Amino acid sequence: MDRYSTNPLDLSSKKRALLDLLLREEGISPAHGETIPRRHPDASVPLSFAQERLWYLDQLEPNSPLYNVSRALRLRGPLDVKALRKALDTLVGRHEMLRTTITAVNGVPAQIVGQSHNVDLKVIDLSNISETGREGEVQRLLEEETAHPFVLSSDLMLRAVLLKVGTDDHVLLLVMHHIASDAWSMTVLLRELGALYDSASCGTPSPLAELPIQYADFAIWQRQWL
Repeated sequence: MDRYSTNPLDLSSKKRALLDLLLREEGISPAHGETIPRRHPDASVPLSFAQERLWYLDQLEPNSPLYNVSRALRLRGPLDVKALRKALDTLVGRHEMLRTTITAVNGVPAQIVGQSHNVDLKVIDLSNISETGREGEVQRLLEEETAHPFVLSSDLMLRAVLLKVGTDDHVLLLVMHHIASDAWSMTVLLRELGALYDSASCGTPSPLAELPIQYADFAIWQRQWL
């Protein structure tokens, strides 16, 4: 998920401090007042240094779920599954990182941003299971899906599973690879998903402003800055 502003001067002091922290986590010292530009459409996109570390770890231990990031949400009340699907699809269209794969050429990894496409929301109905065994099955399925590894060279970086526990009781599981997300950006994703679901269920346009840059823009800027 994208977490960098194009103009740090426009940030509040608290957001400025958060941006500085995030940049330091990427291994660089923030340059106050510097702008991250949009990349040229034909530009090749390297991995950020944080992504590169994760990619090498994946090469050393492929098919590992160790770096999966997941969040389960209990949704009580009427649920518009069609609107949820639309909200997820809009998220993937909005954030390039969610539809980016990693391909290595001569041993050098690069980001390949794919076209926007629909999220395969897997819906599993557990309402026919006895009430005593239902929660255990929910937990088993959550653990099973979280343990399923990502193939960085081909998989969409967002998986979604919806468990129907009852008529107005659902559990939504979102799983991402750490190369595309972290705990901070997962919070952003959930906030945006809620806003997009509300607009989709009401039939109104997305309330979210267009992103000024994408994570790929930051990765290019990071390399050039150093």
